[in-house]
Amino acid sequence: MPEEQKVGEVIEACTLDFVTQCYELYRSPPLGSLVKTCWDTDQYLYGAVCNVLTGGIEPGRRPIARGKNESSEAEVYHSNPQLMKLLRSEFRTLVLGYRLGDKIYQCLPPRPARIHGFVYPCSPGEIIQFSQSFDFLNALLKARLDISVEALTGAVLREMGQVQGEGKHVFLVAAGKELAALLSQDYGQLKAILRGLKYDAI
Repeated sequence: MPEEQKVGEVIEACTLDFVTQCYELYRSPPLGSLVKTCWDTDQYLYGAVCNVLTGGIEPGRRPIARGKNESSEAEVYHSNPQLMKLLRSEFRTLVLGYRLGDKIYQCLPPRPARIHGFVYPCSPGEIIQFSQSFDFLNALLKARLDISVEALTGAVLREMGQVQGEGKHVFLVAAGKELAALLSQDYGQLKAILRGLKYDAI
């Protein structure tokens, strides 16, 4: 894996999710994007970015306003270069599956991510391969999150749709049908997800 592609390291992990500290402030992957972290040779965890946070390095110590006499946000950082070391960006990833060799399993892995494991954005090819099955939707819809499940599901499908090329419409139609089957008893939730996709009909 090319060195320049990694975005951060795992700093907290359990079977269901893991937290990554970014190497660069504000350089988190987008909400809903698919990322991976390596267990071992040809063994990866896959998950969707489900929350992003930027705050102070020290727990319980919030940043304070510093820009009253500055004309731009950039000048705040220029006048206070220590901020780049006092702040950090993190993102939480909901685990959606794992890969052993060439096979992808869309279920919980036997082990959680490793602390200090490198985290990488998935390539378009990996996203297309992962999204050939919609088994991950069930895990998304049942997840307990700090943001709405509907918002995250829409974000994940939008991100996956972006790499499908001419197959984007076919992908979204198939996703909509799968969601309709899973949410046959909850039309309100289904409608909220489809609205987030800007996709109004199945």
